[in-house]
Amino acid sequence: MRTLLITGPGGSGRTTVAAATAFAAAREGTRTLLLGAGPEDALGPVLGDADRPGLTVRRVDADAGFRADLAALQERAGGALDLLGASRLVPEETGPLPGAEELAVLRALRDAAASEDAYDLLVVDLPAAPRALALLALPEELRRVLRRLLPPERQAARALRPVLGRLAGVPMPAEWIYETAARLDLQLAAVQALLADRGTAVRLVAEPGPAGADALRTAALGVALRGLRLDAVVANRVLPESEAAGWLAGPVAQQRKTLDEWREEHTVHPVAHLGRDPRGADDLAALAAPVAPAVTGPVRWPVTDRIAEDGVLVWHLPLPGARRDSLDLVRRGDELTVTAGPFRRVVPLPSALRRCTVDGAALREGELRIRFRPDPELWPRTR
Repeated sequence: MRTLLITGPGGSGRTTVAAATAFAAAREGTRTLLLGAGPEDALGPVLGDADRPGLTVRRVDADAGFRADLAALQERAGGALDLLGASRLVPEETGPLPGAEELAVLRALRDAAASEDAYDLLVVDLPAAPRALALLALPEELRRVLRRLLPPERQAARALRPVLGRLAGVPMPAEWIYETAARLDLQLAAVQALLADRGTAVRLVAEPGPAGADALRTAALGVALRGLRLDAVVANRVLPESEAAGWLAGPVAQQRKTLDEWREEHTVHPVAHLGRDPRGADDLAALAAPVAPAVTGPVRWPVTDRIAEDGVLVWHLPLPGARRDSLDLVRRGDELTVTAGPFRRVVPLPSALRRCTVDGAALREGELRIRFRPDPELWPRTR
């Protein structure tokens, strides 16, 4: 199954484009699942009475997911709660906590990937770009936190828990904590595998113009830093060239200039302005949204060997749109923290680079090239 993640700046019409993309794919005979990941049912008004064979529409229900999680947690921790004399919460008496919506979206992605229903394409209408990128970063970040808090060596900690509890004077985590963490790690790993799959791509939607160009540049940088594949840019609400007269001449010229700049860096699909808010099957068909991309290889961050020439290994990180004054690198053990603009990612070093020291970095043609010099104390010596 191919997966197409659609996001963009707020107000760019990304929900409409997501619906039009799924509708177009189903019209071509592709069995398509359209997943609405926003807090409200934004897809309903756009789809209207559109009914296309082969198209299934679902919406993430964060409230129902939170209630189910709360009930399951209280069931697993029932013994500890009873021992403490705590009264259990009724799911209906509380609303979703912060972060519940993001976890519900991740669960929906996992369930869609593991579904027994035969879908060829999953189209996901994600929230606006800043929230969407934070959401897509969650599986990797949460798994890293879990590994730090409950490392793989926890089997030994289980055996020593009674002794450690007496020495520390506080009770050690109960068995259900380890089981819950292991279950959560498996779920996050499934979502992480979906995002890294060669059939997964991100499509950004933006309205051509100065504000849209700035937002698109930032979003594309975030996509690149996460190691996701950017399939294309959908330029939404493009005004017709035939209307470039009177007061419309300025906006049309501005859009044309932005489109030319975008085409230098991205594959661009213009979607025409219908002169109204698209609603229903006829309008979705009139948008002529591009179909889903073909399956290609994943994004790679290669390491090139230049030891013979310069005595270094070079790690290549494609970061289009990055600027030198907003880049920062911090090495901590076997991990590298990369900050690019408003985004930050902690990535494990490839095995060969763990035995090296950072020798410098340079940003050239949208690519960050980090030089690593072999550490004589750790690098294998040749006879």
